[in-house]
Amino acid sequence: MKSKKKKRQDDFQKVKLKVGKTKPKSDNATNTNFRSKGINLTEQLKRDTSGPTTHRQLGLNDLMSQLHHYSANIKHSALLGLKELLSANPSLLEQHLSRLVSEVAAVFTDKDGNVRVAATRVLRFIAQSVPAERVAPFSPVLSAHLSCAMTHIEISIQEDAMKILDVLLEHYPALLAARPAVLLTNFLELISHRQSSGGPKKAQDPKGRNWTLSVNPNRTVTSQQWRLTVLLRLGRFLLAVVEERPVEESDIFIPTDGVFGSSGEGRLIPLNLNWEELTYSKVGVKVYEHSGTKPTPRSTFRLRPEVDTGPAVGEDLDSAEAVQSFAATLVPLLLEVWVEASTSDCPGNNTEGAHLLSPDAMSVMFQVLSILQLLRKLAPQQEHQDALDAWFYKEYLGDFKQHFMKNFPYDSRDTPRHRKKVDLKRSKQTAVVPVLTVEPLALNITLCQVMVSLSQRQGLGRETDGDWLTPLRTFVRDTLGSGVKLSYRQLHMLLGTVWKMVLTQRTKTVTDDLLAAVYVYYKQRNLTLQTRSLLLSFYSKLYLQEQGHTHIARSKVLCRWLASLPVQLSQLGHRNPALSERLILSIQAAASRRHKDLLKSLHTNACKLYDPQEGVVVLLPAESQQRMVQLLYFLPKMSQSLLANLSCCCTTGRISAGLAASLIRIVHFRSSLSGWSVGSQEAAVEDVNYISFLFSTLTGFSSEKLASLQEVDDESILPPSPLSPLSLYSTPMEQFTHHWDVVEEVCHCLETLGSKSQCFDIVQNGICKYLIKLGVVPDSMAAGLLRAVSRLLDLSVLPIEPVLRFLSQCCLSLMALLISLEQELPAETNHKREAIWGACVSALSSVPRLLRMVLQLMRVGDLSEEELPQLGQILSMLLQHTPIHNQLLANAALLQDIIQQLTRYSRGATREQWLTDLLYCYSVTVAHGSSARRGSLSLRDMY
Repeated sequence: MKSKKKKRQDDFQKVKLKVGKTKPKSDNATNTNFRSKGINLTEQLKRDTSGPTTHRQLGLNDLMSQLHHYSANIKHSALLGLKELLSANPSLLEQHLSRLVSEVAAVFTDKDGNVRVAATRVLRFIAQSVPAERVAPFSPVLSAHLSCAMTHIEISIQEDAMKILDVLLEHYPALLAARPAVLLTNFLELISHRQSSGGPKKAQDPKGRNWTLSVNPNRTVTSQQWRLTVLLRLGRFLLAVVEERPVEESDIFIPTDGVFGSSGEGRLIPLNLNWEELTYSKVGVKVYEHSGTKPTPRSTFRLRPEVDTGPAVGEDLDSAEAVQSFAATLVPLLLEVWVEASTSDCPGNNTEGAHLLSPDAMSVMFQVLSILQLLRKLAPQQEHQDALDAWFYKEYLGDFKQHFMKNFPYDSRDTPRHRKKVDLKRSKQTAVVPVLTVEPLALNITLCQVMVSLSQRQGLGRETDGDWLTPLRTFVRDTLGSGVKLSYRQLHMLLGTVWKMVLTQRTKTVTDDLLAAVYVYYKQRNLTLQTRSLLLSFYSKLYLQEQGHTHIARSKVLCRWLASLPVQLSQLGHRNPALSERLILSIQAAASRRHKDLLKSLHTNACKLYDPQEGVVVLLPAESQQRMVQLLYFLPKMSQSLLANLSCCCTTGRISAGLAASLIRIVHFRSSLSGWSVGSQEAAVEDVNYISFLFSTLTGFSSEKLASLQEVDDESILPPSPLSPLSLYSTPMEQFTHHWDVVEEVCHCLETLGSKSQCFDIVQNGICKYLIKLGVVPDSMAAGLLRAVSRLLDLSVLPIEPVLRFLSQCCLSLMALLISLEQELPAETNHKREAIWGACVSALSSVPRLLRMVLQLMRVGDLSEEELPQLGQILSMLLQHTPIHNQLLANAALLQDIIQQLTRYSRGATREQWLTDLLYCYSVTVAHGSSARRGSLSLRDMY
């Protein structure tokens, strides 16, 4: 024992240290007698400057790589960093859009819910920033990942897929609608499942239905709430598919923003092609089958379908058979959903309050009906939609009557709400259920539209439809006639229901009953422009159907509406040009069909509509003015007061010169003097009134305006002088040009009346009766009279002395005005000077004795020193003009006397330039034309 104890002590013997001795080093001591140098790797320590980074110094590549990390927290922070980086640097979206879409879509099916929520937020940010055409190449990737999420085995991923679908439906509905087949199957799998083949259920089902509703107890919401969620998204998806189809005009009332399809959607736009650019592939042209028109039944030509479907509807829904096959699968499921909701809403057999629905049941029914309505519109063409309606009528009319019409109309049930403690966790879990509140009115209107669409045209074996259509017709009539305010969509659906009933029932009683209710709503005040336009479009299109439907043509309500249109147009005026345009279109459609009631009302209100000061013809835009002028052709009669208003409209410049010329031509064609008629149409204008209209338009001023000019002391009125016998009122350049164009049209109408001599006598009598006594004459009227007289005068007719004297005064005054215009504003008045000079020369060359009387008015002794050069310039202009050389030679003696007086009265020490020019022109024209001066006596007597 002692030996063992000693040995143990020897093993652990303590080393004794002595004072002053160095401590021995231990065996494991580290030798620190060495030096080290640092190695600096500059490239490794350098910061990444390849692009922008987040506040954590992470770039786009770093964030993308973290999306593949196994940790959910890292992926979640990476998505948050992506949103931060893209918000601060929007240019990264354009540069890396393909990679961003692929990587973000890949985490739609991530196991962690926070990662999926963050991915949805990033997707929403991308959708808000990038247009659909830029994302279109990547839509297959988005659709594939969305389908994976919708059909995932995890319930939470399916619920989050609905939120992703909401983002895509909000921003890219056309991209989803391009390939609807896969998504529609996914919708079916969310609420149902296929039955096993050969099972007893399939044998018991008489129609061979192989889909049935599914129930999953593991969901955080009830099965009914989940189905409502899915149906809501399905309805929005079907709506996107329908809206992407081109609108086809047909005999069915089609929704449009404007009247008569004026919204422009679905209409063909012509394309102007440059074949040189097309040859070098600068312009791409797509060729479509039939170009939007109806094909020939015998046509065998078909185009290969385009691979890139783009916004058009593509896979598996481009035929009526495919739509019918999908409807055969979906409609039974929808009926089962509604039966389940109605059963849970009223578990007992008490039918007393069966028409009262809870908010949840009402939401389910409204969504079911909306999807049924959209299923009808999936048909590619109108004839396919009619066939689909007939199939619905045959297969499901009994089911719809049993489940939908049994308790119609529906109302909401007042259910007491109990206060419950709010569970935040539970509320977050049920956030996937949308908050959908449906009003009973909207539900009943949708039900009416669905059921009425199944109605077929009355004929053999169709009389039994009245038993279930009667309550629908009663509801529509009461809703429209009760004065309740409807939204645009609700009113549109009701009008579509009325349209379908009128065209299918084909009875005068039903037509008048429904149209009277629509007319009650039409007469309400304070309706919006969109609502008023919709009602006008409905009535107008319905009126266009009268040729094939006698019950529409005989409708008293429709006649009453047409008769009220002119009154409404006159009352509305220019306060709403868009609505006035729609009223004019409706009036024009009925007037072209010679509707008696409308034409009578139009004739009664014509003077107010065509008032030159406050009428719509002068207050509305140019396009509406043109339509108002075209309406004149359909008027049965044009009174004298109406023609006076039309003449003022032409001369005051409130309508364009071209439109004024069209108005004059229409009045000309409606007169018996034109010798032009169509069918049994009688002349609307009496001969006397027509001649008076032309003469008033020719003068360009009303009698009241001319009378007021005689008393006005204005700078624009030139005072009379020996060189200007008449006081000329200088009309503005724009008014003069307008009146000159009108004068040309009036002269053309007068020339086509027949005898020129009779027309000249009429104009001559008008001048003698109304214009000779005037002391102040507008220059436009003087020039227009000279132009008309020169065009209408025949050599067999000599003007009477008073008219000839008035015309000579107008001619001399206008030539004096020409000299002053050339001195003051030579550039701005170029057109006016040319028109005045042309009118004077044509009158002097064609009207007998007019030049002689003009020369006789040139009294040199009465002229002042400033007026002598002006007279010399007038004579020089006349001598230089070849067409009147014969007239000047015939009056050579009188012309020589005037020139001698000018030479005598010219007091300049040296001969001025104007006098030198005058003498030169005289010597060339008259002095050297001695042979011509010895012309026949008859020529000298005439001129």
